[in-house]
Formats: sequence, structure tokens, C-alpha cells
Amino acid sequence: MEGPPVSDTAASDLKPSFRSDVTVELVKHAATDSDVLWAARVSTAGEQSLDELQKDPERSKGLINYLMRDRHGSPFEHNSMTFFISAPIFVFREFMRHRVGWSYNEESGRYRELQPVFYVPSAERKLVQEGRPGKYVFVEGTEAQQELTGRVMEDSYLQAYEAYREMLAAGVAREVARSVLPVGLFSSMYATCNARSLMHFLGLRTQHELAAVPSFPQREIEMVGEKMEQHWAKLMPLTYAAFNANGRVAP
Repeated sequence: MEGPPVSDTAASDLKPSFRSDVTVELVKHAATDSDVLWAARVSTAGEQSLDELQKDPERSKGLINYLMRDRHGSPFEHNSMTFFISAPIFVFREFMRHRVGWSYNEESGRYRELQPVFYVPSAERKLVQEGRPGKYVFVEGTEAQQELTGRVMEDSYLQAYEAYREMLAAGVAREVARSVLPVGLFSSMYATCNARSLMHFLGLRTQHELAAVPSFPQREIEMVGEKMEQHWAKLMPLTYAAFNANGRVAP
């Protein structure tokens, strides 16, 4: 959903720029492996999960692995992580497919003049799709295709942003003028989730050698997923290890 802006930098003070990366910052969290143990042992509430995690880590590891393996998912929901994400708009459109266990607040072009930052893929980004739907693969582009992609995208972005600024200068409302801007424009949002919802996201939006179920994510949202995964792995190492050991399938 749209919300108030997360930055007050005026776009009119900036020159158009182009990025091939994404930003993912963990801004706050309440997420530990002991949260999983505490929730799972509600029937024996007298046990102190944090103390037990420290005193008997193997038993705690075994319980978390059991919960993951047999898909007892609710104990993995009693935690929270909030990320600040800056990425192209088309990445956020894919993000919104994930609704259960997620909350979003994206910056809004109704309230601010949008900053002229646009996505252009790096040379490492595979450009060519081969095969039919359901059985296609992406392969490297030629130097000519890479040059064409960068040049055409930048020219298109500059033309669209010039039209946007022209309408603003004529007094057209921001919420109307933004319609000319492309989905390659960078936006930003806060995204809050729990470990269970994040595991479901990672199972669909990243490729991994340990995944029991293949996934075919668009590279740009996978870049976001990889950065989120790095943060989560440090917060909940036992849960993260169990996720990988059991085929990266959300419980």
C-alpha cells in the first residue's frame, strides 16, 4: 500500500541516475531461534526457551528441525523483521503477490516529487529468454544487445522524466503526472514479515542448490531475496539451517 514518503529529498535538486543494484536494510527486528522454541512449548510454559537454547543447543536444534521437517509452521510466526528496500517498481509489483504474514508501506508519488533514479541491468544480467513458457531459460546477451538495452532504457527514462517534470511545472498534480513514469523507476518501502512468511518468499523468489522444489524467479526480485536472506540467517541460525536442511520449503 502507498504511504507517506520515507525521504524528503527533492527530486528537482537531483540529476537522473541509473542503478543495477538494490538496497535492503534490516531496520528493526524481534527475531531469534528462542522465539520458535518458546512458541512451540506453550503446553510446557514453565520452560525457559532461551536458557534451554544455551544449556542444551542440540535438543533445541532437534526441535526446530522437527518442526520444519514435519511442517508445524505456526511456531515460526512469533517473530518480526522490518526491512527497508529500495528497488525498481516492477520488483514491488511482484512483492505484492506475497500477502500472508507481510505488511508494506511504499513511498507515494501523491505526496512527493519522485526521485529520478532508474534501473539498468548490469552486464551480468542474462538478457535473452529461450524456450516456451514453463520450459524456458535465460542466456547471456551479446555485447550489441547489452549496449542496446542500456541505451534504449536510459533514453526512455530521460524522456519520461522530462515529461513528468514538464507537467509538474505546469501545475499538474503529482498523482496525475506520475502516470508517465516507467516501472524501472526506483521506489522504496518498509516490508515487515515473520520467519515463516519470509521462508515462503525465499522458496519462490530465490534459486538454491538445496531447494527441493525448483523456482524460476526474476533476477531483480531474487537480488532482494538474497540480501534479506543474509540478514535473517544471522538472526535465526538454527531456523535457517533447518530451512536449508529440509529443502527450503516453508513449513
